[in-house]
Amino acid sequence: MSTVDERVANVVAQLKTWGTPEDAAGMARYGVSGLEIYGVRVPQLRKLARQLKRDHALALALWRVPARETRILACMIADPHQADEALLEDWVREFNNWEVCDQCCMNLFEKTRWAWEKAMAWSYREETFVKRAGFVLMARLAVSDKKAPDERFEVFLQRVREEAGDERPMVRKAVSWALRQIGKRNPTLRKQALALAEELAGSSNRNARRIGKEALRDLS
Repeated sequence: MSTVDERVANVVAQLKTWGTPEDAAGMARYGVSGLEIYGVRVPQLRKLARQLKRDHALALALWRVPARETRILACMIADPHQADEALLEDWVREFNNWEVCDQCCMNLFEKTRWAWEKAMAWSYREETFVKRAGFVLMARLAVSDKKAPDERFEVFLQRVREEAGDERPMVRKAVSWALRQIGKRNPTLRKQALALAEELAGSSNRNARRIGKEALRDLS
């Protein structure tokens, strides 16, 4: 039976075979940086994840390989029931580009018992991609948690109001995403999101204005 290290080596070899320099260069142009890039597209990673299935030990080992593809694949095959709070905190501290951040939030973090807690806590953190992860989780929970009461999202709207002026594009885009997804959840939250969007659109802060206008276009 293959060891975890042997399996990691096999996966990395497969990823390098699938990748292309052209795709790697294109990903870099879209702000994917800070890691080695093989140039494998996300649909191919999803296909491989389906073949590997849930494999938490392999996911932990793949995360330790500092490459875009290994880290995205890791979050796709990690078991949300085995992912403890320490793992979330360890991984979020290592985020250095928007794609790995978003993929981890969508494929793993939002499925853990810590999702709601971390959405709020990380939104207060100053590190760019930690704060982004907080608002990405807000956006994702608005889509995936069908049973959550409106009150939980109303708290998120207040965080959107407070952070809408952040000058960092990677944060601003996530704040905007959260506002728009909360507004799409149901008519009651749509009304509240539109009221906030109107408020932000009239702000003296250009980043808040941009978020407000984006939400008005999307929700009106």
